[in-house]
Amino acid sequence: MVRMHYRRGQFMSSPSTLSFSMLLFMVFGLTAAELDSTASWTRFRGPNGTGVSSCTNLPSACTEQDCKWKSPLPGLGHSSPVVWQDKLFVLCAEQETAKRLVVCLQIADGRQAWQREYPPTPFPKNRDNSYASSTLAADRQRIYANWASTNENTVLALDHSGTEVWRRNLGPYKSQHGPASSPVVFEDLVVVNNDQDGPSSLVALDAKTGQTRWQVPRRADRAAYSTPCVYQSGAGSAELVFSSSSHGLTGVAARSGKVIWELTNAFPFRVVGSPILADGLVVATCGEGGIGRRLVAVRPGSDLQPPQLVYEMKNNIPYVPTPLAKDGLLFLWSDNGLVSCHRAATGERIWQQKISDSFYSSPVWAEGRLYGVSKAGTVYVLSAGEKYELISKAPLGEPSFASPAIAGGRIFFRTETHLFAFGK
Repeated sequence: MVRMHYRRGQFMSSPSTLSFSMLLFMVFGLTAAELDSTASWTRFRGPNGTGVSSCTNLPSACTEQDCKWKSPLPGLGHSSPVVWQDKLFVLCAEQETAKRLVVCLQIADGRQAWQREYPPTPFPKNRDNSYASSTLAADRQRIYANWASTNENTVLALDHSGTEVWRRNLGPYKSQHGPASSPVVFEDLVVVNNDQDGPSSLVALDAKTGQTRWQVPRRADRAAYSTPCVYQSGAGSAELVFSSSSHGLTGVAARSGKVIWELTNAFPFRVVGSPILADGLVVATCGEGGIGRRLVAVRPGSDLQPPQLVYEMKNNIPYVPTPLAKDGLLFLWSDNGLVSCHRAATGERIWQQKISDSFYSSPVWAEGRLYGVSKAGTVYVLSAGEKYELISKAPLGEPSFASPAIAGGRIFFRTETHLFAFGK
């Protein structure tokens, strides 16, 4: 039974807006989600992994009166929801059997549209990991999943109605803590970070067929759980930026798979958080034992120039949560609840404040506010400015390890057994 707190809203467009949208659809075949970037959240941490949304009219306090709906999930998991237009997709798993379930919900009311089940493939994992920690990726035609077991690293594609389109096995997967990295879509490629304890690689698959378009061998080391972002170089070409303990920071030509630059000594410890772009720099972290140990801010290199380490931090930084950059500011939301604001270009600290809670999820930004959810399931909303301000905090009632998603004027939180949608 789905329990809902849902109030209907209205959307109106002027005739000129409608005619222009219809023209773009007829000429270019663009969907509504592609016309309005606020309608979708298609990968871990949304647009290019920034965690930043242009959605407006979100609640500044995620309390019961702003809860549009609360829907039960058929399994546990730490993966974040992704959204394409009117559908929300999320990966779940049965904790006892490791059976995976890909679930589709309607974002209007939280009702389940469909679910697809996949056979159990249990494996050893960290007690804080889950069998569904990898966030799905989506585009206008398909959604893409990546999960692994000891004998098989699976990548598969489903269409938006839940029909399987293709499936690939990238080979065995070895890790002390189990898998967690998420796929991303770049143009017509599905990109997978297969950095693990065993034979490792970076892989780009054809989004339509699943065939390998390029593959970059990697040294085996501690499994990395980071999800790549896209950097547009000064030469106008797109590069995928990966982070791992084995290779540090790596810039790879998105179309060909050619390694353009690499800072190999960036990370002496395990990489969990993902790289982000901040004022022309790539910012990424590593750590161990639940503590962030090193943050680097790097100016990407090129065929003619090596990458440059601009600044680094070694204290009071996140290990699992990914940083967030917006409007020249860099926000670090650490596992132990220490939140700080820095100049993105220099690393200069502006403020630092301790929240009495612990976190695995990564913060997101909307309308000048930071939203973070603790492991206990409390949503904290902070002002994303040069002065610390706690705007609100509200409990969801269940533990949460998943990062929030924002789309369609709503913010979505995943807890152990439910999905919540909040909006004004």
